[in-house]
Amino acid sequence: MATTVEAVVVSGMRARALTFWTIAACTVALAPACVRAEEGFDTEHIFGFMIGTDVGNPGEREFQTQTTGRFGKGGGTYRALSQEVEIEIVPLPNFRIEVGGTATLHDITGVPDLGDRRQFNFQGASLDLRYRLLDRERAPFGLTVAAELHGDRIDETSGAKGRMYGTDFTLAFDRELIPNFAIGALNLIYQPEWARFEMAGLSEKSSTIGAAFAGLVRVRPDVLLGGEVRYFRQYEGIGLGEFAGQALFVGPTAYFQLSERSRLTMSWSMQAWGRPAGSGGNLDLVNFERHQARLVFGVNF
Repeated sequence: MATTVEAVVVSGMRARALTFWTIAACTVALAPACVRAEEGFDTEHIFGFMIGTDVGNPGEREFQTQTTGRFGKGGGTYRALSQEVEIEIVPLPNFRIEVGGTATLHDITGVPDLGDRRQFNFQGASLDLRYRLLDRERAPFGLTVAAELHGDRIDETSGAKGRMYGTDFTLAFDRELIPNFAIGALNLIYQPEWARFEMAGLSEKSSTIGAAFAGLVRVRPDVLLGGEVRYFRQYEGIGLGEFAGQALFVGPTAYFQLSERSRLTMSWSMQAWGRPAGSGGNLDLVNFERHQARLVFGVNF
């Protein structure tokens, strides 16, 4: 009976995800071309897997949903889908607060070192704090420091139950390369994580460092197209201890201003190169996935 219920839940979530992506694509295709864009760029939400330096204006409030899919491991079937719901507020100039909750769906069969499971669970909650140190309109480039703290009861990779805590530190830079036409961004990333798994009682500590670059151009007043390149190195221990693996992700990003208050960002990344520690392979499918995709919808209120 439990297996049947899990299969129904997984099938339902797959259908809903497909429907959601179909609706999003139709919305983009049918969106009016007359949406007026502001002069210059607002980089707060235009990137998929990266962040910009803009944080919004004091008093702004936003509701956002973020759907992230991760697919493909070293063997078998691996699908992980997370749905995050977030509320963002800007209480002070140059300072933004975001709180969110995440639910995850895992469909794992025959993947080495991961247990088979089909499940849908509430994963955990997060708090994201961002402070803009430099405004690119008054400085050579924009600079923002961000810290996202999260506490989870489900491991985002394996789906195993436990207690997981982590912080994503990001130093974000951006600059208009061609005024009102092209924008470039750089993120420097450090992610320490702690985990204690319920079933085996094992504890793990890991850390990831990375650098990411994105470039977008304005192809219509309300449409930006470009891509993101992200490189990560993973280590055992939170202090960058023993090297575990590395991966390079490359893929396109598209941003659509649907109306004055709503927006949509779509991004997809493929692991173009990688290597786990102690292996001569061309991909690291032990520590990272083969494909990653993200869909972000937000609305001001």
